[in-house]
Amino acid sequence: MNAIETQHLTHIYSQGTPFERVAIREISVAVEQGMMVGVIGHTGSGKSTFIQHLNGLLKPSSGSVLIGGKDIWADPKKIRDFRFRVGLVFQYPEYQLFEETVAKDIAFGPQNMGLGEAEVRDRVRAAAQDVEIPAELMERSPFELSGGQKRRVAIAGVLAMRPEVLILDEPTAGLDPGGRNTILRMIRDYHRRTGNTTLLVSHSMEDVATYTERVMVINDAQLFDYGTVGEVYARTDELVAMGLAVPQVSRIFAELRRRGYPVDPHVYTVEAARDELLRLLAKGGAR
Repeated sequence: MNAIETQHLTHIYSQGTPFERVAIREISVAVEQGMMVGVIGHTGSGKSTFIQHLNGLLKPSSGSVLIGGKDIWADPKKIRDFRFRVGLVFQYPEYQLFEETVAKDIAFGPQNMGLGEAEVRDRVRAAAQDVEIPAELMERSPFELSGGQKRRVAIAGVLAMRPEVLILDEPTAGLDPGGRNTILRMIRDYHRRTGNTTLLVSHSMEDVATYTERVMVINDAQLFDYGTVGEVYARTDELVAMGLAVPQVSRIFAELRRRGYPVDPHVYTVEAARDELLRLLAKGGAR
């Protein structure tokens, strides 16, 4: 079953005015239930506009969005229900923190779902554990926390609603390497534990190659490709031409191939590079 499906999805900003601009055009794609999908594309390609349609923050100019096989705009009065089913974490979500304590901030979403106090408490506790927020911080003001901790609290607020689909728009933006790796590891672990469908929007093709199973490429408002990491990244020259930075390890292996070493040029992660080098060394490293 498909968790997400879009059919000829098009969005035009300022339609009918001199400032009319097509942000996404005729995007038809189906994301399978339980997939961890990377969404990549150059700045201004239409990625953010696309994902904001998936929980009804934007309404299509034409086309449709289906979640679990149901058109989210079939009954506009029920759009709020889909916003609970599809959790969206914006860039720099910590800017949206506002409550007196960490616990209250994480509880905001579940409370708006109309859940009972006991259920809200359970969800807050579980979401805090998902992002490794220790119990001693729960009654602290979120504004007293470090940048990375604030980011995790904001993500926990979405996880506490237990969405069927989790979408994260550049969740590591502005973080140092340690904080970035922590966030990505938590997202991966959460996905594996829950089996939900997760979309990770990122400018880093290395992160996408490391943490996701499939990749969606949006270029100039249209869907360029959707497939496995290997299938999509094999189109290296086309990806570079559209302004995307191929992982550094991929460039190294492509150069090794050009110099005559019999390595697979389509290596995208450090782990795959290690395995390929060990294979080559086992054969004597011959050209």
